Amino acid sequence: MSDQRKSSFATVSPYTGETLVEFPVIEGEEVDATLETAGHAFDVWRERPIAERAAVVARAADLMKERKEELAQLITLEMGKLISEARGEVDLAASILEYYARHGPDFAAAEPLDFEGEGEAYLVSEPLGVLLGVMPWNFPLYQVVRFAGPNLVLGNTVLVKHAGICPQSALALETLFRDAQAPEGVYTNLFVSHEEISRIIDSPVVRGASLTGSEGAGAKVAERAGRNMKPSLLELGGSDVFIVLDGENLERTIGAAVAGRMANTGQSCVASKRFIVLEDAYDDFVEGMRRKFEELRPGDPADESTTLGPLSSEQAASDLADQIRETVEQGAELVTGGHRIDRPGAFVEPTVITGVKPGMRAYAEELFGPAAVIYRVADEDEAIALANDSQYGLGGSVFCADVERGRRVAERVETGMVWVNHPTSTQPDLPFGGIKRSGYGRELSKLGMQEFVNRKLVRILPPDAKLHGIAG
Repeated sequence: MSDQRKSSFATVSPYTGETLVEFPVIEGEEVDATLETAGHAFDVWRERPIAERAAVVARAADLMKERKEELAQLITLEMGKLISEARGEVDLAASILEYYARHGPDFAAAEPLDFEGEGEAYLVSEPLGVLLGVMPWNFPLYQVVRFAGPNLVLGNTVLVKHAGICPQSALALETLFRDAQAPEGVYTNLFVSHEEISRIIDSPVVRGASLTGSEGAGAKVAERAGRNMKPSLLELGGSDVFIVLDGENLERTIGAAVAGRMANTGQSCVASKRFIVLEDAYDDFVEGMRRKFEELRPGDPADESTTLGPLSSEQAASDLADQIRETVEQGAELVTGGHRIDRPGAFVEPTVITGVKPGMRAYAEELFGPAAVIYRVADEDEAIALANDSQYGLGGSVFCADVERGRRVAERVETGMVWVNHPTSTQPDLPFGGIKRSGYGRELSKLGMQEFVNRKLVRILPPDAKLHGIAG
């Protein structure tokens, strides 16, 4: 690295531990110049017809599909995602861009209002301005485009501060939007330090902030945005429940549980993490999870035959191993796994823990990796009480043969999303977001275009209309 400034952006292979490339941060006047460019770009971008903005986003989707293998390989290299899952992430990200390119103009169309009185009234959706997105490492494309896609179509411009371990993925996205003919400053990657984020939010150029990441980072961004009277959106941690109400079709349920826990090596906010099983199915469920977990084989995530990839970093692997060890020391039972794998890379054994009680680390904390906590309960009321005894409220799932029973239980679970007979998932036309300490606001679907928007009322009366009292 020729620049002498200390870098917090580096590609470090989680499979080998090797540092491959580093990038310097920008600061001070360079950041100010970038903000100024984004602000000028907004003045121009907002005036372009929404169909033209949507066409740029559509081209970005096409380029993403054309560059699928290149992008997938970058994801796998930088954060260790299995290559098949990395390709799936590219497909999902492209579908989100296509969705907003196709439907965004309708979502932003003027909305007539029913009201009492003469004349007309309607709502128009106007962009706010330059937005800051602070993005995580676990889905380097998907989580960026679900923020950027709807806002670019709406007419906002975006600054993206990506995770420090995914710099090449971040640059590839910036290049993709530029190649899609987005004008300079419409989509901008920022290699900035955490200290610069507060100053960026303070800038009068920036009109809102979105963060997907940790609770601590979310609290800082929300506090800074609130201090500046700017809207924010947070998608934070989760400790999603997976409730099993009966033993019907148990092999499918176990397969879904493994998929829900192990996708992205368990490093997903909406991964199934707490498995709450009625006692009639409990023993068979625990045994099935143990068997399936022990079948997973670690290896190079770029190898198609690998079924267990590394965690994103040495620190992530060390932290998870510590959580598991301390929980077992506190009295929980280790059914399988629980240790680092004796090989190079950030690997942790797939782990099943039972007997977890309040006060233990795994009861209250999010386990971000291949570790499942399984609880035995007597009935659905106990299942719901346990499910809701969490500081998190992102997603959850309910499995049972009786769909109406599943619906009833799902409606009592305190989360932003619940899926019945499928692990919590995502798709462009369904809203995504949580409650409690999992954050606030919604992304995706039509709601994804209603977070950073001025829903402006336009009220028109004839020039001879009777004047009414004024209130405010």
